[in-house]
Amino acid sequence: MKHIFEQKVFYSDTDAYGVVWHGAYLRWMEMGRVELCEMFGHNLIDLKAQDIVLPVVNINIKYKMSARLNDEMIIETEISKFNGFTVTFKQIIKSKETGKSYIEAEVDVVAITNNGKLYRRMPEILAKSFEEELKCLQPA
Repeated sequence: MKHIFEQKVFYSDTDAYGVVWHGAYLRWMEMGRVELCEMFGHNLIDLKAQDIVLPVVNINIKYKMSARLNDEMIIETEISKFNGFTVTFKQIIKSKETGKSYIEAEVDVVAITNNGKLYRRMPEILAKSFEEELKCLQPA
């Protein structure tokens, strides 16, 4: 399963050089991860009520080219790895017009309690979804 949405670059997304500020991509990536989790039936507010919080612990981003004011972008998010402890999201932000990538990223997320204690394994409610998703991605 892949979550895909479109986003237009607004003036507030750009820096003094007229290109998208590098941190703006992180906001769009967060939107993609949240929406993908919701596609799996996991609302972050409901998870927090169950003492589950999903912080990012690692981000590897390759900035390939700069988006500019009024560019139309496509943000794609999918799960690429799950080891029982960490889930890795593969994210691509690309030009709607040309299909060329602005960024390609991998984002690692773990589960902690509301008090910050790390779960030794991803809680079952999430692990089941992530495992099922990876099974669907396996070639037959």
